Amino acid sequence: MVFIHKFLNVVLPLLTLVTILLFLPPFFIYKLFNYTIKAFRQTEKLAGKVVLITGASSGIGEHLAYEYAKRGASLALAARREDRLRAVAAKAVGLGSPDAFVIRADVSKVEDCKRLVDETVNHFGQLDYLINNAGALQAILIEDFTEFSKIRSIMDINFWGSVYCTQFAIPHLRKGNGKIVVISSIGAWLSPPRLGIYSASKAAQLCFFEALKAELGSDIGITIVSPGLIESEMTKDEFFSQTRVKGFPVESGEMCAKAIVESACRGEMYLTEPYWWRVTFWFKVILPQLVQYYFHLTLIRMPWASNKDA
Repeated sequence: MVFIHKFLNVVLPLLTLVTILLFLPPFFIYKLFNYTIKAFRQTEKLAGKVVLITGASSGIGEHLAYEYAKRGASLALAARREDRLRAVAAKAVGLGSPDAFVIRADVSKVEDCKRLVDETVNHFGQLDYLINNAGALQAILIEDFTEFSKIRSIMDINFWGSVYCTQFAIPHLRKGNGKIVVISSIGAWLSPPRLGIYSASKAAQLCFFEALKAELGSDIGITIVSPGLIESEMTKDEFFSQTRVKGFPVESGEMCAKAIVESACRGEMYLTEPYWWRVTFWFKVILPQLVQYYFHLTLIRMPWASNKDA
């Protein structure tokens, strides 16, 4: 058995490399052809569709509400800040949504997740899109953890919140070949320092929905979105303003939302927005030590790297 493992350790990497070299060119040709076809194909019509968006009171969720509204979708908007939700709902109706239904809910609570799905279906009679957007972030060094309740809340909102909502929404989405859109993060693969818990929650979310996609097959479409730096309350906090992260370009929430809606309408499984952030994935795979050194230098050792919580 030891010999077999040693043999596979040597042979399998070589076979994998040869396989990649043989199949990558035709694969890229197929991807280019497929992308071209989708670019000219008429996208899904959203008029008459019902879209449930969590975390819709600000940031990407708010702009997703506006983008779906422009395309004639009816909206169920969920978040904890009801006053902000009502303002977003009013603007969404003005942009073309036939109805924008407001639900005050905390996705970290399983009973709230069940209620917001039930209320959406009771109000509209259907559910076509679930947008798992609600998220939370705290930037802190792992050794500085003191309030574990705050740390747990990040996992409860980012991971469990999307799991709960999805579980309750699946029976309704299945009726009309609905779709799930998951707002993950480039942190799911980059794992920058100070964002360990946030990145872990997004990595768990990514793995969950990839497994779910395999389970559901073509019954329900799933689009997993990995945004880079997008204009929102998160990117305006202390961590992003006091570190070299601020040197990277930040995309507007409006541009990001438009890309997400179009990607989901095309039925794509993955979207990195802006797309150039996808390069960081390959850096992490091919040059992990370099990425770790860069993070340590820019986010830990340099004078602008603050030790305060964000």
